[in-house]
Amino acid sequence: MTRVVVSGLGTVSPLGCDTESFWQAVLSGSERFGEASTLPGKGIRVTEVQDPSFMEGLGLSPTTCDRSALFAAAAARRALAAAGLGQGLPRPERVGVILGNAAGGLCTLDEQYSRLHQNKRLHPMTVPKVMTSSSASWVSIATGAAGPCFVTSSACASSSHAIGIAMQFLRAGLADIVIAGGTEAPLSAGTLLAWDAMRIMSRTQCRPFAAGRDGLMLAEGAGVIVLETEAHARSRGLTPTVEAAGFGFSADAGDIVAPNVDGMTRAMALALADADLDAGDLAYVNAHGTGTRANDRAETQALKRLFGDRPVPPASSIKGATGHALGAAGAFEAIATIMAIENGMAPPTANFDAPDPECDIDCVPNQARPMPIPAAMSNSFAFGGLNTALIFKSLK
Repeated sequence: MTRVVVSGLGTVSPLGCDTESFWQAVLSGSERFGEASTLPGKGIRVTEVQDPSFMEGLGLSPTTCDRSALFAAAAARRALAAAGLGQGLPRPERVGVILGNAAGGLCTLDEQYSRLHQNKRLHPMTVPKVMTSSSASWVSIATGAAGPCFVTSSACASSSHAIGIAMQFLRAGLADIVIAGGTEAPLSAGTLLAWDAMRIMSRTQCRPFAAGRDGLMLAEGAGVIVLETEAHARSRGLTPTVEAAGFGFSADAGDIVAPNVDGMTRAMALALADADLDAGDLAYVNAHGTGTRANDRAETQALKRLFGDRPVPPASSIKGATGHALGAAGAFEAIATIMAIENGMAPPTANFDAPDPECDIDCVPNQARPMPIPAAMSNSFAFGGLNTALIFKSLK
């Protein structure tokens, strides 16, 4: 089978607009949550991209692009630069773009509905700004990538699906390079109030797997991974250090919001089979770990079922630091998993207050842990019963 490798990473996140800042904040468990600027006085805490420098040199404008598309284009540019492709793409028609985006131009929707209710004319670029597919299109325009280009939209699994499908495209010879990942800008007033109506948002802290957990907190941003065939990477003089080795996915075919242990377990098992690994080969799991009572309990059960008589390896959630970025969450977590392998460091589960007997796994509470990580898995389990698991392996 054609080997797929990681050649570049790029982030635009509330923790920093470069991968090193992002990684250091994840390692320290630093949280940057504050009251949502779109809903002052409502007590809804989120984590927002505060640094406007991500726009520098981008050549795109909020007039024509939704915030989610701007994040995506900036993260893609950073990833390509890290891959040594910042000065232009070899054979652009062989470079694809596959991005996850759960909901499209939510900020634009809020802005334009506000104008509608004030009897003002809507912006002429509303339709292209709102389109869920526009983020991939703008990445293509901003980078010159002229190969297969589309968006995967599967709620919180969107960017994990995008990365997994990118792996399949490369294995099938449909591209030499794929710019893959996800983006989301969901912090509009209407979106936040809709999520708040579900009564699953914390007003205190995001505490995955902890006894005191009381919900998730939303975030925004984009994460992008440049994937390419190993042969193509080496032909450019690169020595790749991480392989994108496995992808598993499943549907619960059950409840629209309740997590399902069977579906989660099946996705993880399929990812292991795709990577030609056994569960015992995994040294670390980057868990979906949203901080809701139902999700964390179900994921714990699924991990214990997957590993059977073996102990579950350290399995942490970075959402205590990053928040839940929906369509970008899987990309952030895949990047954290790749950096964990490269640096030999398992990131912590932040804000862990006390153990929960129903989540009796080693979730690396509060402190990062130095450890060799030859292989690791990153999980994404979404509303609608859409489950994904990605496996990355060290090539060192």
